[in-house]
Amino acid sequence: MPVRRAEPTPTSEFLPAHTLSALLRRCADRRGDEPAVTYLDHSRVRDGAATTVTWSELDERVDAVAAWIRPRAAAGDRVAVMCAQSVDYLASFLGVLRAGLIAVPLFPPGDTRQWPRLSGVLADCAPTLLLTTWREVHAVQKFAVAEGLSEGRVVAVDALPAAAGERIAEPDRTDPDDIAYLQYTSGSTRAPAGVMVSHRNVLANCRQAIDTFGMRPGHTVNVSWLPLFHDMGLVIGLACPVVSQTRSVLMDPEAFLADPTRWLRAMSANPGAITAAPSFAYGYAATRVGEDDRALLNLDHVVALIDGSEPVLPANIELFRAAFADCGLPARAHRPAYGLAEATVLVSASPAGEEPRVIRLDRDALAAGHAVRTADPRGETPTGAPDGPGVTALVDCGPPADQRIRITDPATAQPLPEGRVGEVWVSGENVGLGYWGRPQETAAVFVQDGESRWLRTGDLGVLVDGHLCVTGRIKDLVVLDGRNHYPQDMEITAEQAHPGVRRHAVAAFGIPTDDGERLVLLAERARGVEPDTAHDSEIIAAVRTALSDVHGVGLHAMVLLGPGEVPRTSSGKISRSGSRALFLRNAS
Repeated sequence: MPVRRAEPTPTSEFLPAHTLSALLRRCADRRGDEPAVTYLDHSRVRDGAATTVTWSELDERVDAVAAWIRPRAAAGDRVAVMCAQSVDYLASFLGVLRAGLIAVPLFPPGDTRQWPRLSGVLADCAPTLLLTTWREVHAVQKFAVAEGLSEGRVVAVDALPAAAGERIAEPDRTDPDDIAYLQYTSGSTRAPAGVMVSHRNVLANCRQAIDTFGMRPGHTVNVSWLPLFHDMGLVIGLACPVVSQTRSVLMDPEAFLADPTRWLRAMSANPGAITAAPSFAYGYAATRVGEDDRALLNLDHVVALIDGSEPVLPANIELFRAAFADCGLPARAHRPAYGLAEATVLVSASPAGEEPRVIRLDRDALAAGHAVRTADPRGETPTGAPDGPGVTALVDCGPPADQRIRITDPATAQPLPEGRVGEVWVSGENVGLGYWGRPQETAAVFVQDGESRWLRTGDLGVLVDGHLCVTGRIKDLVVLDGRNHYPQDMEITAEQAHPGVRRHAVAAFGIPTDDGERLVLLAERARGVEPDTAHDSEIIAAVRTALSDVHGVGLHAMVLLGPGEVPRTSSGKISRSGSRALFLRNAS
């Protein structure tokens, strides 16, 4: 059944324009000398060298990009942004929009593990130009030539001249439903799909996020380490600040991974901080930030910790809360959320002013498609107490953010009542136009039902009290001897089975065999645990016993890898599809 829309909170003053670049121009006119974005560069200074630009300065840099690329491309052309995380990334992306072209947020070809994906994206979108910075220009040129593109298509935006003192006008006839950018999904496939996000889509989703999380100029600051080529990083770190006229503080993802204290310091130094990260990042930060560093943090003015992943893990919320409660972190700041690139990003989030809620359900009933509570739901919040046998804990990701959600039977596409597990469908102005150059996939995923257009997310979820709880991906569901199993449940069990298994670094998936689907795990050894045949056998035996005792399943195979070797998506989440492909490739 359709869910009622959440009551919107009073919005910020929205500027009457229908592109991000036009909104930036109006920010420059109204707030020209105020700081727009601060970039913390940790590559040279351990604590981060801060570079701040005002709204006027950012607008001028956008003009320089737009002035150079506009005469070199035609309407409808794609322009790839291949800068490292920096203010230049913002200028490049917004410059493409101001030139009236289609932006493709990407990344420079540094990590060779990402080359197949980058190659697939360039082949799919066929960009006319590739924008980068002087530091990466030679690497991008070399990669472009290897991909059959002329190195003359590559330009270093930080070497471009100013726009000759002129302000570059917005395109005369930009339609709100024109494509603003192609957001490529973060999976590990060699043939990635680009979601066509219109100007209307991104502005609608920004306004939904601004209302949901309370972004206000002069009162909140968006702090983000998420890569700007990722859907959540782009909207939280770039688009929302422009629409809400709020300052952003950015850092490189590698800076966070090397030392998550930097993320916490940025929040501490910027009262009114709003930040976002996938679930694993909260657990990672909680275990890596030491007591001495925590003593220097003041987090009592953090407004929102957006926790977006599929699904959000209760244990990570509790770890983060326990680690930073003495730093003044408000428990109500943690905001579990759900989103995906096909909906621009945000779909739902837990209500403001409430602590995160964990709903404990009977595991067998949930596997059969029914949400059956195991305890009185009053006052349910994340706690450190372990779940009992046969219990699955789901985090409440709240009501829809000014859009509609319904749960449907994946086989029949018929709506299901509250309490039944099915595919999550979403409808709203934020839902993208479809996939670039893929009409058949678009027709299958973006469907018309009566007067409404719905997005089939491919995620499984259930509605409890009108709020969404995500149970997992349809494609990741493991079916063993006729019973459904959610991989994240088995991954958590494996992590807890032996200290030699690294936390947040296990992938569970099924593989076809002559005897039906069987369970395989890829897991990283904990740091400091060296490969050793006897010790590895001990770890695998402990995991095998735990899976049998807790889930009643057998383990077909388990492969132990070194830290960082289990495949991940571009946002840092474990990639089960990539893990399956790696296992099958090595097994053949």
